[in-house]
Amino acid sequence: MTAASRPDVLLRAAGIGAAAGVLGAAGMVVGEKAEQALTRRPNSYVPGRALLTLLGRHPGDDERPRGWNSVMHYGTGAALGALRGVWAVTGIRGGSANAWHTVVRLAFDQTVENATGAGAPPASWPAQELTVDVLHKAVYSVLTGALADRLLAPVLTSGRGRTSH
Repeated sequence: MTAASRPDVLLRAAGIGAAAGVLGAAGMVVGEKAEQALTRRPNSYVPGRALLTLLGRHPGDDERPRGWNSVMHYGTGAALGALRGVWAVTGIRGGSANAWHTVVRLAFDQTVENATGAGAPPASWPAQELTVDVLHKAVYSVLTGALADRLLAPVLTSGRGRTSH
């Protein structure tokens, strides 16, 4: 039996990471629903509207595309979970990786939402909305990272490139 090739290991890690990302997204939903029950904050339909815009539709601000919201939510969870899986197998792991992953998740969401015109720049949000969004994305990243790090050994960690030469 031969060892798996680097591309095979990366592809497997991406798949496992995607599954971890879906579970992380599910955990984020549980946290969001608990927070909304306490704060009475309504659902946001911006993710679903952004996805519909990407698909060529032009939803109004009054549309509440629940199904599309879920597709965007779990699709983004899987896509960015795949990234986290690749990170785990290449040695980008633990708390610092989770913090970076939170930033990636926030940046991805804001890029899509603002590029489509479905969202507003976070600097224009009320502080409480921004805090809640960051916390929920951190929950996603910590859950996704914990699963990816548990399921994937850092078998492709490299010692190259540690210095700028």
